[in-house]
Amino acid sequence: VQLQASGGGLVQPGGSLRLSCAVSGSSFSINNMGWYRQAPGKQRELVAIITKDSNTNYADSVKGRFTISRDNAKNTVYLQMNSLQSDDTAAYYCHVVMGLRGYWGQGTLVTVSS
Repeated sequence: VQLQASGGGLVQPGGSLRLSCAVSGSSFSINNMGWYRQAPGKQRELVAIITKDSNTNYADSVKGRFTISRDNAKNTVYLQMNSLQSDDTAAYYCHVVMGLRGYWGQGTLVTVSS
């Protein structure tokens, strides 16, 4: 199973980015899909999660600014990030659950700085 994340980069405060994570290499159905992030010196934390039925849940710190979505036909999860702040600077990791196993992507770096 491979998770290919993309879309990170450098953005000014108040800007937007859209992350994508494409899953390949398995015929199993994907259950939950999510995004986590880890800032330097901090623990990895949940950003957003979306279920197979497209129910969503967000960290309080990103509610109203970030939107998670998925395209089941493409086995891809997205994270639209608006009104980015310096505190959003982190490596962002996608995570999916298939069957009883979880899988991580390689991480994509988001830097919010002027």
